[in-house]
Amino acid sequence: MPPPKKVAAVVTEYRKWAHADVILRNLLHGYPGGTTRPELELVSVYTDQVPKTDLSRDLAKKHGFRIAPTIADALTLGGKTLAVDAVLLIGEHGQYPTNEKGQTLYPRRRFFEEITGVFEKTGRAVPVFNDKHLAPVWADAKWMYDAARRLMVPLMAGSSIPVTWRKPDLVLPKGCELAGAVQIGYGPVEAYGFHALEGLQCMVERRKGGETGVAAVTCHGGKAMWDALDRHAWAGPLVAAALKLVPVHAAGDIREVTAKTTDAGVFEVEYRDGFRAFVVIPNGWVKDNDGGAFVFAAQVRGEALPAACQFYLQSPDPFAHFVELTKAIDSFVRTGHAPYPVERTLLTTGVLDAAMTSRARAGGRVETPHLAVAYQPTGWGPATGEIPKPVKE
Repeated sequence: MPPPKKVAAVVTEYRKWAHADVILRNLLHGYPGGTTRPELELVSVYTDQVPKTDLSRDLAKKHGFRIAPTIADALTLGGKTLAVDAVLLIGEHGQYPTNEKGQTLYPRRRFFEEITGVFEKTGRAVPVFNDKHLAPVWADAKWMYDAARRLMVPLMAGSSIPVTWRKPDLVLPKGCELAGAVQIGYGPVEAYGFHALEGLQCMVERRKGGETGVAAVTCHGGKAMWDALDRHAWAGPLVAAALKLVPVHAAGDIREVTAKTTDAGVFEVEYRDGFRAFVVIPNGWVKDNDGGAFVFAAQVRGEALPAACQFYLQSPDPFAHFVELTKAIDSFVRTGHAPYPVERTLLTTGVLDAAMTSRARAGGRVETPHLAVAYQPTGWGPATGEIPKPVKE
């Protein structure tokens, strides 16, 4: 067996159940069950913030990885040359400000600038994985994407939603014709809205012609969220099909319940090829639980019934969906090729930014000529087989 690839992690914070923990634990301990592990060795960690609940210092003593005072140090291990085979940029969680649109300003661009600065100085680049959306705002995300292309940095990004188990198992045929699609989500509009958009995008990118980008985005709230859906005859049956798969929800009519909730809403996504989809976030009606309430439904032309599935999220331990994300990262680092296009994350980042802009403008339609992001889907699909058993504390 070849030696494991040396990995540096650049994170906002490293505490229990933060994204740094649920990803990096797979490198330190192996996958649940202890029989397999990624071919990755964590050799250094830079933490931007160190809360009282920090895990990194004790784990460093136990496992022997370096606590780096700077990002450059994490990548060079204190030397003058690049000393790692890959970088995991995990800019999620921690105490960071929000802007006027309600976007949490995680320092992902700053992290990436410092990472690529080392690449430029040392004359060598290695694969970089960026957790979740590339950056809170479009300008920073596009800068990161363009910098990666300019410096020929292999770049992978996104969350665990596209790679987790689907109940029932559903992979749309590549090249299928879709009449419309609906994604159900829940939770904080920005932080979890991205998960919902990724669930939507990893499915609809398989439609005929592949992805061509998004022309406009609108965030509807209050009664307008349901009015937007009612304007399209196909949307009602898809919402109904999706809601049947939501495992736990409040009693009462969903429209009446969400009317009393200020953070419920709908993202209306108008694609450049004429396709249209909705992300429905019925906060107040959906309830978080083991499995989550991210559910997709689409109408495939020629099929009598909608195609629908739940994206399964395991909570708490062992957070098996992050195991599946780590497997994708492992493949990326070993091969230098992202298992799915980073353009998917670039596009969903831009759609989320436009949705937050629309929300800040009380539901105004935001045209997005900058989101002419075209790509073709790959064959890396969702998890299959038995889900690891939950760990009881």
